[in-house]
Amino acid sequence: MAAEVVAWRPPVPGLTEALHARFTDHVYPPHTHDAWTLLLVDDGAVRYDLDRHAHGASPSAVTLLPPGVPHDGRSQFPGGFRKRVLYLEPSTVGEQRIGPAVDRPDVADPVLRDRVSRLHAALAPHVEGLEAESRLAFVLERLRRNLDRTVAGVPAVRDDPLADRLRDLLDARLTEGVSLEATAAAWAVHPTHLVRAFTRRHGLPPHRYLTGRRVDRARRLLLDGRPPAEVATAVGFYDQAHLTRHFRRMLATTPAAYQRSA
Repeated sequence: MAAEVVAWRPPVPGLTEALHARFTDHVYPPHTHDAWTLLLVDDGAVRYDLDRHAHGASPSAVTLLPPGVPHDGRSQFPGGFRKRVLYLEPSTVGEQRIGPAVDRPDVADPVLRDRVSRLHAALAPHVEGLEAESRLAFVLERLRRNLDRTVAGVPAVRDDPLADRLRDLLDARLTEGVSLEATAAAWAVHPTHLVRAFTRRHGLPPHRYLTGRRVDRARRLLLDGRPPAEVATAVGFYDQAHLTRHFRRMLATTPAAYQRSA
């Protein structure tokens, strides 16, 4: 079976590349990356050497390979393997964690695996910008806690004025959207604090609030008779297909059918 490889560069701060691949008999020669390699194996298993020590990557764990450290890779079984990979800028995890990652590259943490998988889902077929930034922030928080061996319950966040300020910003920038990283930096808070405060105050995370408001505005424009393709970009979606995906999720019908019903 021929190898299947899909790679792209998501426009998300902190991510340099995303790659989905299936290999049967491919063997990676020893090499290094200048980014952190965050690997999910979805089918099969991978054997690899990292810094001259043997390791294995399987669907039960998340694998994190540090930048600048030699590693290789090959399928453990004849049927090959399927993987999803994110490449993270070096500063996202921190140079001080390279040593712990070399010692413990495979992390058996179901919460982390679920977060990484959901981040991949936010990157295709359309990059959901605010959602992807939010999910990346929580992935990085969990990665750092695992490497620092400080995984524990996160204290409840209550910051209603901050949450309301973010809601007002989302309402004001419905079409162009909001960068979580830039907003958190401008307001001198951590991105995860911002998301937790908003979610506690308003009952849903910022990206879902934004999507819901966009769909709500799209409904009004559709009932005004504007074409669905035009409505999609007017409310902040990439195209009609992007609008349709979220519209169907919200209302169990398509924008065109909703418009015809009037």
